[in-house]
Amino acid sequence: MRIVLQRVEEASVEIGTKIKGSIGKGFLILLGIEEEDKEEDIDWLIQKICKLRIFEDDAGKMNLSIQDIKGEILVVSQFTLFASTKKGNRPSFIKAAKPEIAVPLYDSFLSKIKKESGLKIDSGEFGADMKVSLCNDGPVTIWIDSKNRE
Repeated sequence: MRIVLQRVEEASVEIGTKIKGSIGKGFLILLGIEEEDKEEDIDWLIQKICKLRIFEDDAGKMNLSIQDIKGEILVVSQFTLFASTKKGNRPSFIKAAKPEIAVPLYDSFLSKIKKESGLKIDSGEFGADMKVSLCNDGPVTIWIDSKNRE
């Protein structure tokens, strides 16, 4: 499981002409799921996300977590995080999980992060053509892969 996490002032996801999800200060998380991912990957990532200290304290140091600031989280599925560009010019997405594997894991990620964080969680829609808008704060953008735990 792989995420790109962006610290944002605000973010939203639109499907067609309707806003599906929107948040204020917090995290925009682009979530990619691969065939081998399991619930343990979700649990590890959520712990990392909730404890990641990338918000500034009164001294201006990145020392506060999303929970410390009572931020919000917008999660958007993003199979392209598993793009392979080794051959040719068209990316291959063969490592990305198929919907029958990815959808239950995506739904589990959403319910677990809501329960674990205690924060407002909003989301896009798995498999939909979405337009994502954000105001990146910093900018702070962090890539985390559950397979790189050590």
